[in-house]
Amino acid sequence: MVRRIIKIDEEKCNGCGACAKACHEGAIGMDGGKAKLLREDYCDGLGDCLPECPCGAITFEEREAAAYDSAAVFAAKQKDCNIQPQELPVSDSQLRQWPCQIKLVPVNMPYFNNADLLVAADCTAYAYAGIHNRYMKGRITLIGCPKLDSVDYSIKLLEIIKNNNIKSVTVLRMEVPCCGGMEMAVKKAVQESGKHMLCQTVTVATDGKIIQN
Repeated sequence: MVRRIIKIDEEKCNGCGACAKACHEGAIGMDGGKAKLLREDYCDGLGDCLPECPCGAITFEEREAAAYDSAAVFAAKQKDCNIQPQELPVSDSQLRQWPCQIKLVPVNMPYFNNADLLVAADCTAYAYAGIHNRYMKGRITLIGCPKLDSVDYSIKLLEIIKNNNIKSVTVLRMEVPCCGGMEMAVKKAVQESGKHMLCQTVTVATDGKIIQN
């Protein structure tokens, strides 16, 4: 298949290894003092490694490449870190699955089947005390910060929505302007998926009050 994937210019690479550390999927490694794309199917094409390269040695290209294999990536992480990609038993916490970071969650998992999604900005968990019982309960929770992560969440969210039977999406954001990126990413992903589902946004004030519902 033809898709977007990273390209490493070995002549520009200074061998610092920053990109390999920044790659959450483990697609990049060091070989002979140079960064190399070790596995095409581990590269999600989101480019977390790009901002870390001090030499400008990493760019995107569109070419024939193996499809991104989220299951293989997560199996490797599970082996290295003993992370279990599964639905968790519900206790006082209403978090039903791990991982919950948008950047880390696989796009195809059983817990996405017939799921109601909560896409929450990181800060909402600290600003709104009742987040577990009011918004996380009964939903699959995905969290992130569009300002700090500096990635287009809509790409990952689109894959999740396209590849699973998602019933609804609730966006939980702060009132601050930077959280608008989270809301826009969800709306873009839902629109581009071509699917019809309930999509709502809830805004939390900096004092912890719900100001829009």
